[in-house]
Amino acid sequence: MDDPPAILADGEARRDETELLSRLRAGDNSAYEDLVRENIARMLAVARRITRNEDDAQEAVQDAFLSAFRKIGDFDGRSALSTWMHRIVVNACLMKLRSKRRRPERSIEDMLPAFREDGHFARSPRDSVADVRERGLEELEARELVERALDRLPEAHRTVIVLRDIEELDTAEAAEMLGVSVDALKQRLHRARLALSRAIDELMEPAHGGA
Repeated sequence: MDDPPAILADGEARRDETELLSRLRAGDNSAYEDLVRENIARMLAVARRITRNEDDAQEAVQDAFLSAFRKIGDFDGRSALSTWMHRIVVNACLMKLRSKRRRPERSIEDMLPAFREDGHFARSPRDSVADVRERGLEELEARELVERALDRLPEAHRTVIVLRDIEELDTAEAAEMLGVSVDALKQRLHRARLALSRAIDELMEPAHGGA
């Protein structure tokens, strides 16, 4: 029985990556061009989500490629080359954020749901994107609304949502990248999700008020 197309495609991709890695380790200049061409679009998208600034995103991607070129000999092949590149650009973005002067930020405490006297939420926390879609918005509108809501969050809380919920890093890896414990990251992520829900509500209220 012939192999399914998906399995064949996956096997071909692995062979292509193995060949590219061999060329990179041999110092083949065209291999570096191929690495950039195959990864730059995704890396820029990641960098824009984390830095929220086009110049910073482009600088972070440039830094990431330079770092990858220098460290290609350290790549052990236990993960996909694209996954390794993803981790490098995420780290480059986090370093970029740490080096910049922070802008005044709204306190996360002001964005958390309020409680009633009986201990229940006065405003129920929502699963951000899913809830936005339930409100009748098209997928593109929902995504844009969530992006705007993310911009309202303090940097540390926005970043943890991007790493865990958008870039889908696992908890331990995200914690290591942010230099915090797993427990601290879980707590920050919980508060960030609540604040994101509140920010979405605030952005939706003018539309509801005008209905």
